[in-house]
Amino acid sequence: MRIIAVLNQKGGVGKTSTAVNLGGALARQDRRVLLLDLDPQAHLTYSLGIMAHELPRTMGAALMRECPLDAVTMEVGPLKVVPASVALAGTEVDLASATDRETRLRDALSRARDYDFAIIDCPPNLGMLTLNAMVAAGELLVPVQPEFLALQSLGKLMETVKAIREGWNPDLALSGILMTRYQRTRKLNREIRRKIKDYFGDALLETTIRDNISLAEAPSFGKDIFTYKPRSHGAADYRNLALELLRRGAP
Repeated sequence: MRIIAVLNQKGGVGKTSTAVNLGGALARQDRRVLLLDLDPQAHLTYSLGIMAHELPRTMGAALMRECPLDAVTMEVGPLKVVPASVALAGTEVDLASATDRETRLRDALSRARDYDFAIIDCPPNLGMLTLNAMVAAGELLVPVQPEFLALQSLGKLMETVKAIREGWNPDLALSGILMTRYQRTRKLNREIRRKIKDYFGDALLETTIRDNISLAEAPSFGKDIFTYKPRSHGAADYRNLALELLRRGAP
């Protein structure tokens, strides 16, 4: 099973949209996909039409070992989803004093053998929940918007990745940097892409996610882009992303 953490400590870069729609694209390539919402804001959960506030148990219960992961896993179309809720913020506090606090997600996923991909939507910070994702994952997928601050956030993230490799997960690899909200006609967008390419080389994915209103609309209907607007640019771009990651294989 390929475990991919969708991660950037900078908010608003398209992490949740990428997790949801990459999962949807892979499922439509006949892959068995598990989506995990590790963000207390529960944006992935709500984006798929799951009312997190109505659920008795979510991701936090599995992390605190109150139940196995499959006990809080739901089916949404072709996807399996482990939802989150605002209670996950309390879980992060509780984990700070727990034994094996960095490996709770890895341990939970070790029993999930029926999937080809597990995709983790991380919170926009480098706290305990994100640490769990990086320890559990084999790959990082980093969405970035084409702006100068993206370069600074990528540098900080790579420092964190180095520390994770040295301390907990030597196999953690960067599977790709994904440009989101990309507009080829804008000089700044092209310039930032060139700078990232110069520094990170082949880690920058060929696929770009174009700025597309359908991607912004889909979560309000509780749908991925393939259910909401299958012929949109957003659907085409995330389909291309899935195919590129399948071509590349695990790092």
